[in-house]
Amino acid sequence: MRNQLSVLGPPDVHYGHIVRMYTNCTIVLGNLEITSVQEYHDLSFLKSIQEVGGYVLIAMNKVATIPLVNLRLIRGHTLYEGRYAVVVMSNYEKNHSSATLNYTSGLTQLQLSNLTEILNGGVKVVHNPLLCNIETIQWWDILDKTKNASEKCDPGCVDGSCWAAGPDHCQTLTKLQCAEQCSRRCHGPKPSDCCNEHCAAGCTGHRATDCLACRDFNDEGTCKDACPPQMIYNPNTHQLDPNPNAKFTFGATCVKACPHNYVVTEGACVRTCSPGTYEVEEDGVHRCKICDGPCPLVCNGIGIGPLSNAIAINASNIESFKNCTKINGGVSLLTTSFMGDSFYGIPPLDPAKLEYFRTVKEITGFLLIQSWPDHLDSLSVFENLQIIRGRITHSDYSLIALKLPRLRWLGLRSLQEVSAGRVMVRDNPELCFARPDAWSRLFKSDGQNAVVRNNAAPDACGESRRPCTPDGCWGPGASMCFSCLHFSRRGRCVSLCNLLQGEPREALDGSRCVECHPECLVMNGTRTCDGPGPDRCARCAHVSDGPHCVARCPHGVPGDKDTLVWKYPDGKGRCQPCHRNCTQGCSGPGLAGCTRPTVHSKWAVGVVGGLLLAVILSLTVFVLMRRRRITRKRTLRRLLQERELVEPLTPSGEAPNQALLRILKETEFKKIRVLGSGAFGTVFKGLWIPEGEDVKIPVAIKVLREATSPKANKEILDEAYVMASVDHPHVCRLLGICLTSSVQLVTQLMPCGCLLDYVRHHRDHIGSQWLLNWCVQIAKGMNYLEERHLVHRDLAARNVLVKTPHHVRITDFGLARLLTADEKEYHADGGKVPIKWMALESILQWTYTHQSDVWSYGVTVWELMTFGSKPYDGIPASDIASVLERGERLPQPPVCTIDVYMIMVKCWMIDASSRPRFRELIVEFSKMARDPSRYLVIQGDERMHLPSPAADSRFYSRLLSSDDMEDVIDADEYLQPYKGLGNHDDRTCTATVRLHNGHPVRENSLVLRYITDPTHSALDRDDCPPEYMNQSVSDTSRSSRLSEVLNPNYEDLSLSRDAAAASPCSPRSPPRDPELAAWPPDGPEGPEYLNTGRSPLPLAASDSLDNPDYQADFLPQATPPAATTLPLPGGGHFLPAAENLEYLGLNAAISSKFTETSRTTGELCLC
Repeated sequence: MRNQLSVLGPPDVHYGHIVRMYTNCTIVLGNLEITSVQEYHDLSFLKSIQEVGGYVLIAMNKVATIPLVNLRLIRGHTLYEGRYAVVVMSNYEKNHSSATLNYTSGLTQLQLSNLTEILNGGVKVVHNPLLCNIETIQWWDILDKTKNASEKCDPGCVDGSCWAAGPDHCQTLTKLQCAEQCSRRCHGPKPSDCCNEHCAAGCTGHRATDCLACRDFNDEGTCKDACPPQMIYNPNTHQLDPNPNAKFTFGATCVKACPHNYVVTEGACVRTCSPGTYEVEEDGVHRCKICDGPCPLVCNGIGIGPLSNAIAINASNIESFKNCTKINGGVSLLTTSFMGDSFYGIPPLDPAKLEYFRTVKEITGFLLIQSWPDHLDSLSVFENLQIIRGRITHSDYSLIALKLPRLRWLGLRSLQEVSAGRVMVRDNPELCFARPDAWSRLFKSDGQNAVVRNNAAPDACGESRRPCTPDGCWGPGASMCFSCLHFSRRGRCVSLCNLLQGEPREALDGSRCVECHPECLVMNGTRTCDGPGPDRCARCAHVSDGPHCVARCPHGVPGDKDTLVWKYPDGKGRCQPCHRNCTQGCSGPGLAGCTRPTVHSKWAVGVVGGLLLAVILSLTVFVLMRRRRITRKRTLRRLLQERELVEPLTPSGEAPNQALLRILKETEFKKIRVLGSGAFGTVFKGLWIPEGEDVKIPVAIKVLREATSPKANKEILDEAYVMASVDHPHVCRLLGICLTSSVQLVTQLMPCGCLLDYVRHHRDHIGSQWLLNWCVQIAKGMNYLEERHLVHRDLAARNVLVKTPHHVRITDFGLARLLTADEKEYHADGGKVPIKWMALESILQWTYTHQSDVWSYGVTVWELMTFGSKPYDGIPASDIASVLERGERLPQPPVCTIDVYMIMVKCWMIDASSRPRFRELIVEFSKMARDPSRYLVIQGDERMHLPSPAADSRFYSRLLSSDDMEDVIDADEYLQPYKGLGNHDDRTCTATVRLHNGHPVRENSLVLRYITDPTHSALDRDDCPPEYMNQSVSDTSRSSRLSEVLNPNYEDLSLSRDAAAASPCSPRSPPRDPELAAWPPDGPEGPEYLNTGRSPLPLAASDSLDNPDYQADFLPQATPPAATTLPLPGGGHFLPAAENLEYLGLNAAISSKFTETSRTTGELCLC
């Protein structure tokens, strides 16, 4: 029993359940629960209990004494709250009329005088203000002494330990006083007083038959570690023979036979069969057999499996009973089932879903109904229930229908057996057809009985049982009889069968009326058939094929040896075989009766010929059109070669790409030092000094290795094409390209590094406003790429760079693809890809669209909200596809409300069309950024502030060496010197005309060299963040174009602690110390970018440290030459980075095996 603290009715009714449950019990197989007992109740019946298999719960009682004086052993097979074998709590009654705290009644003595062992679980004794002497018991957990005065233990008690006052309640010690030779317990201090190893709770001697209780199993008074097995080994025959002394394990007891309502399997008595087996009945014994194919659907009920802690069936678990034919456990319907449970947030159960129980035929536990919908007058949803096993009972009852005011009849018309337990049907004022003497036919043991009282009187019911036997019925009507007085037809009792007249005609099968087969000829005055089936007809309605009546003789039915059977009806309506040479059937005997081929075959030849001719004509037209298309292409090529003006044959209507690509000379830029290296080349930090200009622009220079393959050259030029085609405040731009022997890309240098490292480093200083503004900016940048038909394919926090805390930009276009006007998606052919950021269709089908970028955007937002956590951390990349297909997604970040998390979930929908567009994401996150604390919950949010870079060039002065400090300006300031000139808005981010170190921009400067119209809207664009919500930015910071933020990923690590703390990219504002401008150029680089020793410029690059976030395809390659250490000008050495062994290929099917190693490019947070 597991009622825990539930009350089964008024105090006296509840007490009656406890009395019936435990009276005359010596061993309690389950739990001992004594709850809500009043002070006038008698608990002397508990003295017979010696052993409990589960836990002991004594709670909420007002009685003074719990007399469990003979309880020796608590096994703890099941534990209260999963932890405790003994729970004694809240046993008192307060005096509510008193102004002071005192108690009128409660538990004062816990008489567990002979309790000597608890095999499993702990002890919990709390809130028992009147309980005495408990502090003297040597528990593992000792309670504080109560303030109430208590009687002391008897002086004769060993160590002063007792359960209650008096010499009869001393604690019995069977372990502490034992000799060292005893492994467990003893009955005296001598070595000869040790108990047998199989004993528990003590003993009276040293033999296994002298135990007070058994540790494992009790075999007729002898303690053993296992019951006698069913089979024993015969050393003479070397085989297993049946054991004549075999016994079954039932709880902690060995028995000759299992109880009739239990299942026998592998020498044990169990309540349910294990997975992969099902229950069958053989010779009156229920056994478990291995399923041949899928097992029958068996559902877990109350007390079993997922519902082991459930009290009742309700709206949260009703779906698990759909289509069940057997329920392991109990079915309990209480008031909370239909009223709902507000404490657990469970809504009321829809009564219509009770129809799920109409398919149930067997319940192995109990059926308890204490609440029922008012509009249902019977339990007819259980009309197909045949057996209630009673392996688990509710207070010793297997069937309970209690206090159902609108129940008029039971309606359990298929119930044939209640294997164990009692029946209670009471206090149902309108219930009819419930006779107490009608239940005995369902019981299987003499100890079963039925309590049927306080229901509707038979006189008020007007019961009439004319078609039923005197045994009774389940309700009104001919279908509710226990057994029929005359005959039964499909579950209904009838007085006569349709033997000679009536429709349909029937035959007698015992006392059942069974229909004749439809092929039987209806006879008048005589019986049509003598049983069911087509072979039991008196005459056939059509023809007979042997003993069976059929509608027509076999025509082309497969026979033996791959032959077809053809038959025809003779004059008597019997089917006769056709001649063996008849291939299309026959209408009579011999060859003369064979069916001749019809004209349909000629039509078939014509149809096939026509189809063949149509195919030939189609192929001819296709070849001619292809030749015409080829001729057209050749003509077009010839005309173009002759430079003649021709009309476009297939104009796309797409606007021309007028992006500018600057071709820089190698003398225009200067490399300062190495930032990092990859498989395709090396990235330097340097200065761009435009020819004819006296300004210096900090840049990142990406140099391709000279030995790089043509494919690598093509990929870096593709990346340059994409970066040159974009112009947006939140997308990184290409400054120029240098076509030397090693191709060099020149891009803007971002002060604060990548956003991933930034949020990780400053996680304690980033508030909700910053996170939501960054989400808006990234969405604006991606919306711009979508409008330009660009699919990024590699959006992640590591590929978003921080120019200032107010301004981020999207970078790394190494995987980006530009779609043409008629392209909607891009299909990749393998290569290195970021598996954990990719959409499912991209992983499985290599398909990339703008909506797959939306998926990556959702993962990027998750990275920000978790302050740089790794997505799917601990899950191999090879398992990501199966994880996503199972419906798993990244969990809700702690700082996110459900509003923000739902946006992420929408980005991760399997159907790409169901994901939001970037323009929708801009609207959503902009709305949230106006009220950030409503959508992100961050402790101390209002005190978190990141600094805004000041409007000077000190950051670049620190970023570069002391010799290159002069005339350093930002690339945006250089490329857009007249920012705001054509902008009529009041908001300005720069001055109208900006001077660089006192020098105005000349008319023929390089800035204007690429811009034909200085008033073009491109000059009006602002790289500072547009109007962001709830963010106070001073005018100085708005107009600033230079950042003094120091990026720890780019900064020299040899700087002093004070200098490092001065970085505005850190949470504190920097001190304006002019000495910090002297930045040592020879310090070691950040470890995540530098693969060299202390050196300004490496001479060569080698294999890189690969990024584990990417997976690549692997092809067999020749063994590369051993890496060598290259000398550097500074005296250092350039060392190759380690290989990464965690990449997988996407150029093969998902189901293929993955290979193990690859060499891929390193990842840099640079633009």
